Amino acid sequence: MQKIVVLSGAGISAESGISTFRDNNGLWENHKIEDVATPEAWEMKRELVVKFYNMRRKQLFEVEPNDGHRALVKLEEKFNVQIITQNVDDLHERAGSSNVLHLHGELKKVQSTLDSSLLYTLEDWELKIGDTCEKGSQLRPHIVWFGEEVPNILPAADMVSKADCLIVVGTSLNVYPAAGLIHEVRQNIPIYLVDPSNVDTGFLKGVQIIQANAGEGLTGLVNELLENNKK
Repeated sequence: MQKIVVLSGAGISAESGISTFRDNNGLWENHKIEDVATPEAWEMKRELVVKFYNMRRKQLFEVEPNDGHRALVKLEEKFNVQIITQNVDDLHERAGSSNVLHLHGELKKVQSTLDSSLLYTLEDWELKIGDTCEKGSQLRPHIVWFGEEVPNILPAADMVSKADCLIVVGTSLNVYPAAGLIHEVRQNIPIYLVDPSNVDTGFLKGVQIIQANAGEGLTGLVNELLENNKK
């Protein structure tokens, strides 16, 4: 069975109504997103950080997977599909995808500040100051913040290197970590980029661009791949 690896980013989640919480100035309540997404912010402005991620988590409980997510589930009928996502939501999983690797963490999970291997899934959207792990340490969002290592980048690179086909959706090939992972692909492997904008892929040869949003573009591509698989 052919292995298809999918790199997904914010664009696919945006079609479900996921907000970036940034206003026109790139701020959230007059704070730079970077100011609430760093280890330093956690130490200096803990209540603010908790509030920001509670808002994001609450919104996640109010949205549903879209046609793009569902198309990737359908792809599993005939292919071994591995999704590598930059998104921290669980929309791929809720749609029914079997194999999802999160590069930047998961919004519905929290971890111990003392021992990052202690992970817990929240029952609802709210994390409170005073919520602790079994060792008595405050819980923090299970998110890879600016300045922190991305622990799943090496497994992701290995997955991409073994792909028979690569699909990039909702993220630009000019933005890391997708930009770095793309270079792990073996030569002459088909690469599809689904993006509504006119993306410059001059630095990569052989990329087939599908200029459409995630839902429309993935639905058409998946139907084509499944049809070709019958031949």
